Amino acid sequence: MSRDEELIEQLNCKYVQAFRELFDRFYRYLVLYAMRWVERQETAEDIVQDLFVQVWERDTCYSSYYGFKNFLYNSVKNASLDYLKHKEVEGKYIKYTILHAESGEEPELEIMENEIYRRLYQVLDELPKRCKEVFKYYLEGKKNKEIAELLQISELTVKTQKRNAINYIRERLGALYVLYALFRAGFM
Repeated sequence: MSRDEELIEQLNCKYVQAFRELFDRFYRYLVLYAMRWVERQETAEDIVQDLFVQVWERDTCYSSYYGFKNFLYNSVKNASLDYLKHKEVEGKYIKYTILHAESGEEPELEIMENEIYRRLYQVLDELPKRCKEVFKYYLEGKKNKEIAELLQISELTVKTQKRNAINYIRERLGALYVLYALFRAGFM
């Protein structure tokens, strides 16, 4: 059995060392691959890091090294394209918001914004304690590294908790609320 196939078997058994070796082997190539679609290196790194978090957290068994490699590259491509779609929708929403703010509809926008924030903070209170702490720091504009240091947790945990919070909020309030709240808070 080749070392590549051995690593996949160990990854399937959740051996940390195998995961680290595969991460080290693929990370920079996947970041460069993601940068074919996304312009910022930080965004490409986030996409790849999120993918590896999913690889570790899922109970998927990979049948071969080449299948795993194809999965990684396809996942990075799809996540990059999803990111671009999200940015396109966000751009349209920003234009819509600016257009309506300029046309004198600002009081209605403010009322809607206040209601969304009220509901957002209600949902935030439903989150588990650590997840809530991470997301509130995120809303305050803190970077992952700062949050990790403040809470004495890993940056990977910060990313996971942020993703869990956003998924929960999206599930409870819908994607538009998440986009709107984050945009108006200046995080998009």
